[in-house]
Amino acid sequence: MNPILRFTKISKSFFGVKVLREVSFDVPMGRTVGIVGENGAGKSTLMNILGGNLAPDTGAMAFEGRPYAPSAPGDAARAGIGFVHQELNLFPNLSIAENLFLNRFPRRSRWWPVVDRRRMLDGARELLKEVRLPHSPDTPVERLSAGERQLVEVAKALGSNARLIILDEPTTSLTAFEAARLFDIMARLRQRDIALLYISHNLGDVRRLCDEIVILRDGAVVGQGTPDALAVERLIALMVGREIAGLYPPRPGRPGEQVILEVSGVSQPGVLRSAHFELRAGEILGVSGLMGAGRSELARILFGLDPCAAGTVRLDGRSLSGLSPRERIALGLAFLTEDRRGDGLSTEGTIADNLTSVVLPRLVRGPLGWLDARRSREGVKRLREAVGLTPTAADAQAVKTLSGGNQQKVVLAKWLWNEPKVFILDEPTRGIDVGAKYEIYRLIGELAARGAGVLVISSEVEELIGICDRILVMRRGEIRDCVERGEFDRERILKSALHGEAVP
Repeated sequence: MNPILRFTKISKSFFGVKVLREVSFDVPMGRTVGIVGENGAGKSTLMNILGGNLAPDTGAMAFEGRPYAPSAPGDAARAGIGFVHQELNLFPNLSIAENLFLNRFPRRSRWWPVVDRRRMLDGARELLKEVRLPHSPDTPVERLSAGERQLVEVAKALGSNARLIILDEPTTSLTAFEAARLFDIMARLRQRDIALLYISHNLGDVRRLCDEIVILRDGAVVGQGTPDALAVERLIALMVGREIAGLYPPRPGRPGEQVILEVSGVSQPGVLRSAHFELRAGEILGVSGLMGAGRSELARILFGLDPCAAGTVRLDGRSLSGLSPRERIALGLAFLTEDRRGDGLSTEGTIADNLTSVVLPRLVRGPLGWLDARRSREGVKRLREAVGLTPTAADAQAVKTLSGGNQQKVVLAKWLWNEPKVFILDEPTRGIDVGAKYEIYRLIGELAARGAGVLVISSEVEELIGICDRILVMRRGEIRDCVERGEFDRERILKSALHGEAVP
């Protein structure tokens, strides 16, 4: 089968460190090729070379049988290559239509530089119909959910008449229905002989959707084959360079009897309706539900970021009503947001800056507020070791240069110094590879074993089944079901999320 894209011995180094090592493989026309690998395996670097953001040190590419050497992102678009990025490239203050046609606004005439809004809106309607997004093209992007914005990105790629589309973690912000819609779109694109490069940490999706899978590790292709020839266990072993006995580590302990967090009748009009549950010391309690079910809103209300119209939240028997997030932190509450880069980290700051951010006032001494450098260094060292942060990263290294898994470890580690009683983790493994996920699961288990209560919000039902003691299921702002570990059943959880009855 003729390849639409060919990589031949692509190599790339940064400051003497090789990040790609003679990468070679083909992408056939009208086929879906999956690329998997741990964070730092070289996937992003390879895509940046394909997109014209970087130039390879050695090697060559060919697109549609001709040499292809882009020097800027515009070259990729003109060649017929479209990208759907994990980090959305949309302007929230512009409308859907304006985002879709940002680099190619239709004009009323060649000589009259005025945007033909009718043509733009008509074209946007056709693209939105193709991705089955029921919104007016005039809708501002800021009003869309994260999943809906991802579908706008897909529509944007379709509108460029691309013959090869790269999808980088496209389902991380999608509900099950939105993901199914995307998969249907991918199938229709293949029927039109459009090739797809699918990059994802969800190995189940990769095996289900792709015709061929390429595995990268340490910048090199270490395996390639069809899904039938590459079972999940084999994929994981090739990705991480070692066998992982199961996707979820064994739990080091079990929940106690002490109720550490009590939520009673918590409500907020249009967001949350009479939420009741208890979290025990040493318990990992999951929260499942579709996007828009109120999961993240519940977390924000518990942490004091959003208002609570009714009900009470008690931490170790003390009411948190009227307390600010800072006061709740002081009492033992920790919150990892789903947007680690936007809300959880200072990406321009160093590892040390981020690890000391929660307890910084306690690290100053004297009337002038000098930083106690010795205590800071000792604490940072202790936190790095506690979460297994990569030893190759210096304390003065910017967090933005770390892989997604190591960034999430920094977000988690910064809270440990405060020794919280309750951790609220919103999508703690989103966008990180299987090896890093295993480490995060291990850390969550250790937190619970030390006596902390852990509330885990996740879009992945299998993840919650793998690590939790109980699972709450939410739908339209209500807790519809509570499933004990011995009764875990994926079908029951999904059914409750779709149309279950609220638990009394």
